[in-house]
Amino acid sequence: MSSVDIAIKTLNHLEPEDFRVLMIIEIDMSRHRYVPEDDILRLSEFSTKQVKYRLDRLSRFRLIYRWAGSYVGYVLSTAGYDCLAINALVKANIIEAFGKSLGVGKESDVYDALTPDGRRVVVKFHRLGRVSFRQTRRLRGYIADRRHISWLYQSRLAAEREFEALRRVYPHGVSVPEPISHNRHVVVMDFIEGAELYRAPEVPNPDEVLDEILQNVRIAYQKAGVIHADLSEFNVVLNPHFHILIIDWPQFVTVDHPNAEVLLRRDIKNILTFFKERFNVERDIYEALEGIKKPLKNVK
Repeated sequence: MSSVDIAIKTLNHLEPEDFRVLMIIEIDMSRHRYVPEDDILRLSEFSTKQVKYRLDRLSRFRLIYRWAGSYVGYVLSTAGYDCLAINALVKANIIEAFGKSLGVGKESDVYDALTPDGRRVVVKFHRLGRVSFRQTRRLRGYIADRRHISWLYQSRLAAEREFEALRRVYPHGVSVPEPISHNRHVVVMDFIEGAELYRAPEVPNPDEVLDEILQNVRIAYQKAGVIHADLSEFNVVLNPHFHILIIDWPQFVTVDHPNAEVLLRRDIKNILTFFKERFNVERDIYEALEGIKKPLKNVK
């Protein structure tokens, strides 16, 4: 059973006092690797008996882990953090019900869900703790200057950045899922139909698909001032009508970033290399970059 499944199954059994303890542990994890039981007692203002009851209960639900060393401490499990985010989204009338898992990756879990008005959406749970801390720091430039950062905060920051990127590019007509909401490490967006380009069963018009990708990169660059910075065949979705969506934006940079030129070139090189190797469609990278930088008419 996944951590999301545990959170969904447990959610209706939790009481306000349980959520208070979970949130205290969440907040205090910024200061402690393991949150001391004494801190939970002090911050909750519950009796000792009540705190122990809540901690035992949350442990049985697998929402927290207990650690005993020089002191007794607790940390949120992935399911516990999921539970806090899901509860907030439900209370905000963003999510009504969850469906099946749509995919599990190294750095995210993606689920089908419905809003209260019956709209089908995607709920993406960022999971940066699945890769090593050193690897994450190397790949994620936006945390490179932070000495101490937990898996919880890494995942939350990734979700915030992805939501910010989608909010920047979507109004300009870039082909991305519509951003709906986010909470903690979770982003809710419009439903994504199709398959990533690398595993699309067929691509009858690869030249046109490549043109569409490059045009969307150009619009993001010119109108939103944004570069994806992690673009490849793994985060371009081809829908059943053979049009594209560009996904996975947490590593985005703005065009005034010191490494903007290098990152843009890497994005384009990744895409052109894939199309050359898979479909024998060849483009000159310098011409492609020149086209992306060429101003669009009526840029607002």
